[in-house]
Amino acid sequence: MSGPGREGSAADASSATASADYAERLRRKQDATWKRVLNVQAPYRWNVRRQQLGRTLDVGCGIGRNLSALPTGSLGVDTNAHSVATARARGFDAMTPDEFEASQLARPASFDGMLLAHVIEHLDAEDGAGLVRRYLPYLRPDAKVFFVCPQERGYASDPTHVRFVDGAALAELATGVGLVPDVPFSFPFPRAAGKLFIYNEFCLLARLPAEAT
Repeated sequence: MSGPGREGSAADASSATASADYAERLRRKQDATWKRVLNVQAPYRWNVRRQQLGRTLDVGCGIGRNLSALPTGSLGVDTNAHSVATARARGFDAMTPDEFEASQLARPASFDGMLLAHVIEHLDAEDGAGLVRRYLPYLRPDAKVFFVCPQERGYASDPTHVRFVDGAALAELATGVGLVPDVPFSFPFPRAAGKLFIYNEFCLLARLPAEAT
């Protein structure tokens, strides 16, 4: 399944998002002067904080944009080693998946929550579900999982996106991997803004049932 107005390849996107160029693109976007002056990330960090995820495994952390909004002890994981290096240079705890799984931090039921922000749209449905399942064992019973995906304008802005994932699709994904989803919501503006405002997002909070662990 491809997004609005564009076809994508999950394999091509995976290769692109693993590159040094992609990590540098993230850095340039995040460090743009106007974004720092206006503190445009403040509402999005607040949105992450208000989910009260606790000690969080930030899967697909990139260069660490959301790690600053997460409690002490949280950890970022990303397949792009260049992004991980940038996140570490900024003072965040981040690892590649192999580093994480070989570390003492990879203990079952040791994290209170998991964040997947702007990750699922880079994967096809099967790989997206597989990614979530890969990290669920590290969550404690009744842990929270918070998903964030771009709406139409944001989806079209990145050629590495391969699948448009709306709130209903996020709920379907959560249910399919054994999570219990809340009602999806649009942030920071109502859903109608998504076709025009590049930073409008689909959000979904879900929980891992205690009996699933």
